[in-house]
Amino acid sequence: MNARAVWIESPVPYGLMSRVQDELLEARIGNAIPDTVLFLEHTPVVTLGRRGRDACLKLDAEEYAARGMELHQASRGGDVTYHGPGQLVMYPIIRLGENESDAHGYLFNLEEIAIRTAAEFGVEAYRRKGKSGAWTDAGKLAAIGFHLKRWVTSHGMSFNVNLPLSGFDTIVPCGLTEPVTSLKQLLAEKCPSVRDVREVMTRFFSLVCGRPLAVQTLDLSTAPGTATLSATLQRMLRG
Repeated sequence: MNARAVWIESPVPYGLMSRVQDELLEARIGNAIPDTVLFLEHTPVVTLGRRGRDACLKLDAEEYAARGMELHQASRGGDVTYHGPGQLVMYPIIRLGENESDAHGYLFNLEEIAIRTAAEFGVEAYRRKGKSGAWTDAGKLAAIGFHLKRWVTSHGMSFNVNLPLSGFDTIVPCGLTEPVTSLKQLLAEKCPSVRDVREVMTRFFSLVCGRPLAVQTLDLSTAPGTATLSATLQRMLRG
């Protein structure tokens, strides 16, 4: 089966997508679906990875809820981060091959995708020793946290396009005290749309990971609920 990309058009609640992603992960492990990359935005949420610490949360649960932000524990690696509309999230659910057979190689590839995507829009991003993600002189542009099960990946990367950065003010992002930035902050009126960034990132994923992606688009209004969304995605991916 050829690798597929699904572009989900409207922001998705994190809890819903987390459950669906778990089902797709099991389907990929069982070879029921091909290598798949989901591109989407989330509704406002703070997530804690496996190294997440409550000390990195600046508000309590009630205060987050009052601001319209959910709190979720995630199975990915990493610490605490924020997701919201205007941030492009990429979730590869792929079986790693010979050239990416360890977590460090896969991390390198995700960072490379972020760096090349930023460069496409005139932004210089780079790696930092001992810190994951893609960085600029103004701060962190892309965060990476993933999970491996039987050498199949889930979770992935978030790339800040034009989301308000105020959500990051409520946490210590990834346990760091350094600033977070976005293409909007760096490029002002020249900032591309999330759709533009998604198209570029899809292309660089294909190049860096060696998987040409057949792209499909999903309008979430036709697939509400965990069971329906999971079934819809699996039908699309098998078709």
